[in-house]
Amino acid sequence: MRVLLAIIFTCVLVRASAQTQPQQQAWKGKFEQLDQVLPTPNSYRTGAGAPGQNYWQQRADYVINVEVDDKTQLLTGSETITYHNNSPETLTFLWLQLDQNILADNNMTSQTKTGVVRDSVPAGFFNMMTGVKTSDYKGGYNIKFVKDAAGKALPYTINNTMMRVDLPAPLKTGEKFTFAIDWSYTEYNRQIFNQRGGYEYFPEDGNYVYTFAQWFPRMCVFDDYEGWQNKQFLGQSEFALVFGNYRVRITVPADHIVGATGTIQNPKDVLSKEQIERFEKAKKAFDKPVFIVTQDEAVQKEKTKSTKKATWEFYAENVRDFAFASSRKFIWDAQAVKVGDKTPIAMSLYPKEGNPLWEKESTKAIKNALEIYSERTFNYPYPVAYSIHTANQGMEYPMICFNGSRPNKDGTYSQQKLVGLVQVVVHEVGHNFFPMIVNSDERQWTWMDEGLNTFLEKETVRVRYPELYSTHGTPKGIIPFMKGDKSQMRPIMTNGDDMRYNEFGANGYTKPSAALTLLRETVMGPELFDKAFKEYSERWAFKHPKPADFFRTMEDASGVDLDWFWRGWFYTTDNVDVAVDEVKWFQLKNEQIDPEKKNIKTKKGDLTAEKNTGKNANDFSSGPEPFTMLNTPDQMYGEFRSRINDADIRKKLEGKNIYQIKFKNVGGLVTPLVIEWTYKDGSKEIERIPAEIWRINENEVVKVFVKEKEVVNIVLDPNFELADVEMNNNVFPKKTTESRFDQFKKNN
Repeated sequence: MRVLLAIIFTCVLVRASAQTQPQQQAWKGKFEQLDQVLPTPNSYRTGAGAPGQNYWQQRADYVINVEVDDKTQLLTGSETITYHNNSPETLTFLWLQLDQNILADNNMTSQTKTGVVRDSVPAGFFNMMTGVKTSDYKGGYNIKFVKDAAGKALPYTINNTMMRVDLPAPLKTGEKFTFAIDWSYTEYNRQIFNQRGGYEYFPEDGNYVYTFAQWFPRMCVFDDYEGWQNKQFLGQSEFALVFGNYRVRITVPADHIVGATGTIQNPKDVLSKEQIERFEKAKKAFDKPVFIVTQDEAVQKEKTKSTKKATWEFYAENVRDFAFASSRKFIWDAQAVKVGDKTPIAMSLYPKEGNPLWEKESTKAIKNALEIYSERTFNYPYPVAYSIHTANQGMEYPMICFNGSRPNKDGTYSQQKLVGLVQVVVHEVGHNFFPMIVNSDERQWTWMDEGLNTFLEKETVRVRYPELYSTHGTPKGIIPFMKGDKSQMRPIMTNGDDMRYNEFGANGYTKPSAALTLLRETVMGPELFDKAFKEYSERWAFKHPKPADFFRTMEDASGVDLDWFWRGWFYTTDNVDVAVDEVKWFQLKNEQIDPEKKNIKTKKGDLTAEKNTGKNANDFSSGPEPFTMLNTPDQMYGEFRSRINDADIRKKLEGKNIYQIKFKNVGGLVTPLVIEWTYKDGSKEIERIPAEIWRINENEVVKVFVKEKEVVNIVLDPNFELADVEMNNNVFPKKTTESRFDQFKKNN
């Protein structure tokens, strides 16, 4: 028989103990605040996570002329850059990115590539597996000159994928500097070099589809956080870029269709009268796409191959980059999308090899992405959004993205292909928001664009394509990764270049998305999360946020202390593994004990302790264990004159089922508790306990629950929303664990 002692006894003892203990150094644990980890707030970035009153960022405007040689694949360019120094510092040199040098001879990526030789290795994969050059292709930029506005040569130094340009005079705060670069490089076959741009050759008709990415020397970011972001481009971690305005003239064969960042400035020079009429019609078509170039027209151009040239001019305002695609094979469809008070045009370019899948789904997916992302962040501000079809790819740039998922030659396609197309188009179009507008540093923090974007991709599919929704980017979907060997993992807060390839996808994309899903659905609730996430998006639109800005804004805008969450999910490799270690079932013994006289008055029908002799700790078969409750002794009241009605307390608990559960934190990651109670009458109840239950003891907690009905089954994390990696210890009675594990395997 057990006696339930009043909580006040414990409180008195703990308080007395604390008063007699010597002062100790502050204990550090999983609920410690992140103040010592995050950078100190200042006038540039506030403690609330917002841009400060003295926030600044640089700007770079470009005027570029480029020509594509369809026979030699040579890209020749001339650019003029006007760099605006808005920083409080005086600059004596500038840094630019030369991303194409990743394919130059003796590049750092190939030199540091590790791998082994395997028997029967496919020839086409030997280069990717070992880094050994197996092609005659000569890559990298040929820099013809770097000159100032007066035509005087400027000293420059190339360091692999970075170029330093020395200024003729210090560039002071508020000043701007204009200089020019002439350059060229040979575009590569992306089937051989798995890079972000490149061309695909179609031997059946002898034509190319070109996607030009990282194709011109671009300014590095200079900011308040680290000065110049001139970390080498090694291929995995992406880009840190500066906002500016672009005017770009692109010369291609006259029968090519070009899609690019920005809007066409000279449609009469490059489009037929009929194409212009169709384009104008598409601007008002909200229900379905309008074909500007049909499949029959594109197929006809594949056969003729014009020898003339045409120059397409595009203008883009306040963008961080510029990309374009060009081919005579392109089919072109477009439709209008209503977003707030704006009407951007969603457009798809694709060869016939993409049909019928692309004409059915691509532009529709653009529309869905723009609408859902705009609801969750800010209204899409740009005038256009392109989806370009290429093989085996997904890559993003302002207003344009390159996407794979191609049907079979006979036009058939599987459900998997459909899901692949929808997901990749939504994801890459979504990148317009992160990082093209909320302009995080991809070179350092992959998760700030890929993780946030994967989360919103998942949400878009959930809302607009419920029949295609999966566990991708959810707590349930991340379990296999989280269950892996922790010694081989790195935290999310790790540079992407320092992660293994399989770890990069999880840490950069799906684990952050799963964390945000858990944060929205379980920790904060959708209303608070959505408001805070929208606040972050609006605060940092067209600016350069850092991780601390996201962490602080989410707390500032919600009133929820999330330091424990960021610390566990983003700074460690801990996983969620909570064991339902022990369950005890009690019922109040219907008797009154006088603590002064120590006599027991028992009423008829009392439970007896003898029933629980040899109690089974693995199930409820031994029935409840009775306990008695003392009247509150006078000494516990202290100076209070009134008295508690002990009889009322006993009456409220009379006939109730009281369950005491011990939870053990096996995985190390503190987490909310989601408990499913199944009652004897077949009904169920979900109960949610905040993660703060672990704040006193991070390893083990015991909690008491009072239930009206008798419980027959207890399951922790019944819907897999906590990413708990071990189901076998999540249930009671323990004999049901095997079926729980089988359920998980069947659903994954």
